[in-house]
Amino acid sequence: MTRHIEMLDALFKHATEGIVVVNKDGVIVMLNPKAKELFGYSDKELIGRKIETLIPQRLAGHHVHYRDTYFESPKARGMGHAMDLFARRSDGTEFPVEVSLSPFTTSEGEFVVSFVIDITDRKKQENRIREANQEIQKLNEELEERVVQRTEELAKAIRKVEQSQEEVMRALKKERELNNMKSQFVTIASHEFRTPLATILSSASLIGRYSRSEEEDKRQKHVLRIKSAVTNLTEILNDFLSIGKLEEGRVHSVPVATDLLEFCGGLTEEIKALCKESQQIEFIYKGLSEVWLDKQLLRNVLFNLLSNAIKYSESGKKIFFRVQSSATSVNIEVEDQGIGIPEADQTHIFDRFYRAKNAGNAQGTGLGLNIVQNYVELMTGQISFKSEIGKGTTFSIHIPNQVPSESKDSAI
Repeated sequence: MTRHIEMLDALFKHATEGIVVVNKDGVIVMLNPKAKELFGYSDKELIGRKIETLIPQRLAGHHVHYRDTYFESPKARGMGHAMDLFARRSDGTEFPVEVSLSPFTTSEGEFVVSFVIDITDRKKQENRIREANQEIQKLNEELEERVVQRTEELAKAIRKVEQSQEEVMRALKKERELNNMKSQFVTIASHEFRTPLATILSSASLIGRYSRSEEEDKRQKHVLRIKSAVTNLTEILNDFLSIGKLEEGRVHSVPVATDLLEFCGGLTEEIKALCKESQQIEFIYKGLSEVWLDKQLLRNVLFNLLSNAIKYSESGKKIFFRVQSSATSVNIEVEDQGIGIPEADQTHIFDRFYRAKNAGNAQGTGLGLNIVQNYVELMTGQISFKSEIGKGTTFSIHIPNQVPSESKDSAI
């Protein structure tokens, strides 16, 4: 028995952990040398004092409650694993600890033995690990930021390359279109110019033969043929000039105050001179008289559509020219009773140089409707059509009435 007591005494004295024994009232009754070393006290200074002497003052008040609660249901348990515990030295400094509690009972009453470990070095190591992790996290964040930044820079570079490629492709497409246009111009010029030039040459030669006054009718006949041929050539050249200006971006819409009723009425009277025998243009106008739009662009659009209606309709047929205007828009319809547009050609009718298969020998470059569409779009409008073979075609145009702000204010 003596041997066992000696062994327990040796363990108590030489343990590497601080051992503090307290009674049920929280009074220190025993502590080992390691505990005295940890806390910086002697036996006489701690024996008989409350355990709260070893607790930081900011926590001592709460510790009394925890101690009383523990003695209500004492059991062995570890402390400090899930929370930070601190102990207080004799000089008032604090250090982190882990504590294990083990209750036991003797003839003298209930006691608790506390095993106290100074974990200062471990905390320092944990702090170093935490700081290292924070540094690693910071480096990772910086790396991620750099990756994002480089990715964005790479994306921008790729977009620039793609934009450059698109610009090159657009330039190549433009060049191909220009080359096609040149080829088509040569083809059309050789075909369309040959007939009127031959007519001019033939009529000019024949006029010289009719020198007598009684042959005046024959001379006038050839003069009219020459005028007609020159008009056709002028129209062809005007189409090509219009396309050139559109390609160069030199055509702009400039809305001006326009008496649309007077404007359309005058255009109707002017274009009647082109009508075939017994053809009639029925002009119908509804709505406001004054609107804001580009007169020159609209004139070119309407002249083209009305002349086409005349060209592709037989003698004696009616052409309907309807205009309806409001404070916000102008709606126009040009309807003929002509040959109509084949269904297979309708999707291409606004394409440049495209002519419907049933156009036959009617003079034309295939540019007119393409120019019309461009002019309508310049006026921020829309153009559409419906057509049926043998029954005719109706073109519909919607153009905004672009009243300037100051005009709206003055109207108010």
